[in-house]
Amino acid sequence: QVQLVESGGGLVQAGGSLRLSCAASGSTFGYFSMGWFRQAPGKEREFVAAINWGSSTNYADSVKGRFTISKDNAKTTVYLQMNSLKPEETAVYYCAATNRPTLTPNPLATDYWGQGTQVTVSS
Repeated sequence: QVQLVESGGGLVQAGGSLRLSCAASGSTFGYFSMGWFRQAPGKEREFVAAINWGSSTNYADSVKGRFTISKDNAKTTVYLQMNSLKPEETAVYYCAATNRPTLTPNPLATDYWGQGTQVTVSS
């Protein structure tokens, strides 16, 4: 079992930046692949980024070059640095984890979820 607690959401103007954090507890952090999904009102939950065993990373095409996922094993925390934010990226951002070697873009393959943090990008 692992518990995930997100923080860092808020209101930002278009073109601005935010850093989300996801603190994990309850299990061996190094054996989890972790990442972020987001869900806007009326839309399906979509993959944003993942950091897997061995620290390989994967990003949705829409965020490549603007978002960076990283982790601090000592703090058992995963971060998502979001730059050049766009209004259409307004959503609830969820931290996700799996004990598989890779966190895939399929939300149904995710084992654990955080409660979500709201990100609002104003135009």
